[in-house]
Parts: sequence; C-alpha cells; structure tokens
Amino acid sequence: MLALFAMLAGPAMAQTTLSAESDASVAEEQPSYAALADLLPADDRWRHRHGTPGHGRSHVMPALVPPYATLPVLGGRLALGTWQSLCLVDLNVDNHEREVRFSFLTG
Repeated sequence: MLALFAMLAGPAMAQTTLSAESDASVAEEQPSYAALADLLPADDRWRHRHGTPGHGRSHVMPALVPPYATLPVLGGRLALGTWQSLCLVDLNVDNHEREVRFSFLTG
C-alpha cells in the first residue's frame, strides 16, 4: 500500500522537521536544536518585541523550518531512515497550546 502522511503544526509558530538525532525526545541534546539556537538566539535583537525576550525568533523560524511535513507511507509504516523521526519544533515559550493536524491519504 502506498500512502502519504501529512502533519501541520499551528498556530504558525510551531514547525515540523525530520531528525536524525539519537534521541529526538531530548531537544536540548540535539545538534540541530543547538544550530537553531545559534541562528535564532533568544535575545533582544528582534524588532517584534512583545512577549518574552527572543519571542521574535518564533516569527522568523517558519522561513527556515516549515510548519508542515509530508511523508510517504509504505506497507502501513512511515518510510523513514533508520535514525529518522518526525519532530515538532517550538521555540515559542509564550504560548503553551499547539494544535497539530494529521492527514492520511491512500492511493
């Protein structure tokens, strides 16, 4: 069976990504998380300054990491690499509620 799995995170300041890290549940230990923190530091450089310091980076993040992912499904399983997992990335500490939508399309 060939199908597609789609995931959409919202509101607009949460993103989805594939991770090849050894333990995707520990975000602070992932090299990709550290790279995002280096690219988008939580400091006062952002013009969009409501909320906690660094909140503006949450509005820039979708330019680097999209809020959606579409993945193939083969034989009823996500077709991921050996170490890959689908992750939700959310740097916005001001809003603790997120909605994640999943779709499954068979063909």
